[in-house]
Amino acid sequence: MLESVGALTGSPWIYAVVALSVLLDVFLPVLPSGVLVITAATAAAAGTTTVAADAAGAARHVTEVPSVLALILCAATASVLGDLVAYRLARRGGERLERAIARSRRLTSAQERLGAALSRGGGVLVVIARFAPAGRSVVSLGAGASHRDVKEFLPWSAVAGVAWAGYSVGLGYFGAHWLGASWLGTALSVLALFVAGAFAALLMKRPAAAAAAAASAPVPVPTAS
Repeated sequence: MLESVGALTGSPWIYAVVALSVLLDVFLPVLPSGVLVITAATAAAAGTTTVAADAAGAARHVTEVPSVLALILCAATASVLGDLVAYRLARRGGERLERAIARSRRLTSAQERLGAALSRGGGVLVVIARFAPAGRSVVSLGAGASHRDVKEFLPWSAVAGVAWAGYSVGLGYFGAHWLGASWLGTALSVLALFVAGAFAALLMKRPAAAAAAAASAPVPVPTAS
């Protein structure tokens, strides 16, 4: 993948490919959008060298490097747009979608916790979920299905998109500088992304486990004095 993406780094198409992958993975979490962003950032750090002819006809080497800031902006914007599309579709999904969510314990739990978090004026769960596998899909669909106000959800989605894009691009860019633009450097950067995802998934499960424990705890029965 590094060679394929590296061939695109001198073309604006790299931004389109990254944006499309990030936008669609809210519906298809199996898409390796994070891997693609890291690989693009790694290739950007390494640079792409092409051969061009100058005015005199002599060959000269030109290094073309895409903007790292543009990669972050592209990935973050696509992330927010994907969240918003999923939110809108879920909000308009009607009874069929509500029944589908009711059959999923994961979606139901996420919907309840997200609603409680947003109603308290905090949306850290949205940011954490962006790093967890399929967490972005669960939270975006849950926010729409529960008819949360878009003004409550969208700002946190933007924070999550920027945080995720900055982290992913940073892993690829700095990993290439520290470890070299090799398969080993890219693999370690991807591993760091997966570790962050596993930690985020653990954080998302902790409130649910606490709520389940509280629900199953015996209710003390007052005794007559």
